[in-house]
Amino acid sequence: MQPDKETEIKISIRLLILALIAPCSPAATDTDQIAALGGSINITPITHGSVQVEFGNKVIQIDPWSRGNYSAAKKADLILVTDIHSDHFDPIAISNIKKDDTAIIVPSAAADRVEGGIVLSNGETREVSGIYVAAIPMYNNHRGPKKGQLYHDKGRGNGYILTLGGKLLYFSGDTACIPEIKMLQNIDVAFVTMNLPYTMPPEEAAECVRAFEPKIVYPYHYRGSDLNIFANALKDKPNIEVRIREWYSESSN
Repeated sequence: MQPDKETEIKISIRLLILALIAPCSPAATDTDQIAALGGSINITPITHGSVQVEFGNKVIQIDPWSRGNYSAAKKADLILVTDIHSDHFDPIAISNIKKDDTAIIVPSAAADRVEGGIVLSNGETREVSGIYVAAIPMYNNHRGPKKGQLYHDKGRGNGYILTLGGKLLYFSGDTACIPEIKMLQNIDVAFVTMNLPYTMPPEEAAECVRAFEPKIVYPYHYRGSDLNIFANALKDKPNIEVRIREWYSESSN
């Protein structure tokens, strides 16, 4: 069921308030390197659900948001938008980080909001700018603003899997621990969201990660969550490396 207009406005106001009271994130300088075929994949946290990924001569920006500090960030060859909420779909941030030839992938709900946007629906795969991108479902299965409504309806937004240098990188977007995530296989690096009420608590996020067993997992989009709960829930899984990085200027854990 789609939220009514009043509910959408209330959600937008909540997100705006969060943006105004949240400190800006630090400049994009702390970068992890992940070995891959043909060179390293560079991972740089920006803010909240925003991530910069570099591989070879390609720069990918996931959910660019103006609350992030992009002073040290690089212009994107590819932009991925997961949802229509303002902390994921920010036209100003997109405009500032794109180049003339930047490809922008959006879910169907944002099809009419990005000129020249490439629409992917859940389950679709496409090569864009020399990068294979798969759109994965992301949705709530029981949390919503009121009875009979969900914060994220099935099919509205996308998680994404990127194939880079023989590695699979998964970005969950705003989601609960849904069956489609538990069935993922061979994920090398996963970015898993956790915050309430819009997505899921750390315990549920850890349950999901235990199911599909990525080699490396980054909690992100975690403002207000206790990341120690997430990390401790995975201590008995030595095959999963939990990497906690700073997405905010003040730690939320």
